[in-house]
Amino acid sequence: MTSNKQFVGYIGTYTKEGSKGIYKFTLDTEAQTMSQVELAATLDNPTYVTISQDNQYLYAVVKDGDLGGAAVYSINGEANTLEFVNKQLLEGASPCHISVDSNNSQIVTANYHKGTIELYASSKGGALNPASSIAEHHGSGPNAARQEKPHAHYSGFTPDEKYIVAIDLGIDKLITYAVKDGALSEVHALSVKPGSGPRHLAFHPNGKYAYIMTELSSEVIALAYNAEDGSFTELQYISTIPADFTENNQGSAIQLSADGRFVYAANRGHNSIAIFSVNQDSGELTFVERTHTEGNWPRDFRIDPTGAFLVASNEESGNLVLFARNEQTGTLQLLQSDVRVPKPVCVAFLHTV
Repeated sequence: MTSNKQFVGYIGTYTKEGSKGIYKFTLDTEAQTMSQVELAATLDNPTYVTISQDNQYLYAVVKDGDLGGAAVYSINGEANTLEFVNKQLLEGASPCHISVDSNNSQIVTANYHKGTIELYASSKGGALNPASSIAEHHGSGPNAARQEKPHAHYSGFTPDEKYIVAIDLGIDKLITYAVKDGALSEVHALSVKPGSGPRHLAFHPNGKYAYIMTELSSEVIALAYNAEDGSFTELQYISTIPADFTENNQGSAIQLSADGRFVYAANRGHNSIAIFSVNQDSGELTFVERTHTEGNWPRDFRIDPTGAFLVASNEESGNLVLFARNEQTGTLQLLQSDVRVPKPVCVAFLHTV
């Protein structure tokens, strides 16, 4: 964050079609514009990035030849420049998702191509230690083209950070892990609808509910979460696309508003963000509306720290889009769609601290 009116965001990309790595931009909430797009770090395929709660570090997935892993940068000064700290690499394809806990001590990645979850610890100065544990998923799903083997797509921490939760698109599973002595240990698994292809998960701020976006069936799955044992129970399936939409659509990102009143889910193909209101007593969702993302293939989006704006990244059309968010109705109003970033994937803002 640079001021109470200007917020710095970072964009993870696929490094092709001119992209060179991680980009930085500024959101001016007073002017209601995004600007100052610039290259922040040169890195190969940093498709997903995340920022520590104290704004000290940015973590990114990274490709390095035939290796893949995680990289960490320190975030420095008023300009919020990125300074490379180190990276840890493993044989094979790079991960697709990365998360960090609240005290920057544990970093976890999900690897789509290998169907694995990797756990790293950080050392003094924020450097990553070699992976301490690798959990390998097993199985397949009914979609022969996309579920021929495990495809881990998300890994993150439960609200109390007691557990790590992994989502696997290839085997239609949500798997809960405990960490003991630096090792991942499975404590619970939930199988969701066969062929749905779960992709990403977001927790409600009350910690009682969680929501999965499915890539293959274009649905949001509402879940009840038991913080005692790390288990989940299905509450509801609700479609993110119109019933009469028959073209290709692949679900992507999912986020909740900070007050827990609304769920947002992105559709690649239909090129929209679906908005749902949350019943605070049951956790179930009610459809509000869909908003076009003013571009092609919305891979990710993020609500800004004030809660009044949403920034979406259209991967195939190479543009960022700024919406004003009505905090009472949850609806989105287009403000800007001409901010160019090549092959944008992930959006991450510095936190308010």
